[in-house]
Amino acid sequence: MMNRMSASSKIVSKTPDLTRQKLLEAAFAEIHRNGFQAASLTQILSDTGLTKGALYHHFPDKKALGLAVVEEMIRPQLAAMMFEPLSATRSPLTAMQALLKAKATETDPWVVTLGCPLNNLMQEMSPVDESFRLNLNGLFQDWVDVVKQALTRGKKSGEVRKDIDSAETAFFIVSALEGCIGMSKNTQSVAAYRGCLGQLSRYLETLKA
Repeated sequence: MMNRMSASSKIVSKTPDLTRQKLLEAAFAEIHRNGFQAASLTQILSDTGLTKGALYHHFPDKKALGLAVVEEMIRPQLAAMMFEPLSATRSPLTAMQALLKAKATETDPWVVTLGCPLNNLMQEMSPVDESFRLNLNGLFQDWVDVVKQALTRGKKSGEVRKDIDSAETAFFIVSALEGCIGMSKNTQSVAAYRGCLGQLSRYLETLKA
């Protein structure tokens, strides 16, 4: 009896987390399509089949939901795509070249259609909401720091030129990549996107020792 009750209680305890995750996934998709300010809570509830009560049980308002999307959806995606490949490597230029090549050869470069979720929100929300600006800038700076630390390790390993400023170079690389995505979204051109990535790849070659 105790085992049955324990198992049952575990199932019940997990249900709110699953509900929250469904809301976050639907909110992420809605915000990515339409931006935060135009994102519809009604559409999010329709996409999940959940009620307003379920939404407000987990998030007191739309802003709280949006900030949670930044930390619990966008950050993990960025970490898996960009942070982890660079987190321990001693060959950052090789790792970044591989990342750029993978992005350039994607058969469905969705970033051209919808843009980078982080960049979209930075452009939309940083000028109008300080909480969003701080959270988004924190994530951007974390990304820059990962690249900076990777470049510093690359200097020690002999792959990266010792005369470069790791912090400034990291800021430029991240900004350039986000710029490629942002301008490609504006032009809706896969060719422009791949061409821009190619130029960034050639810049990385100039950093080799």
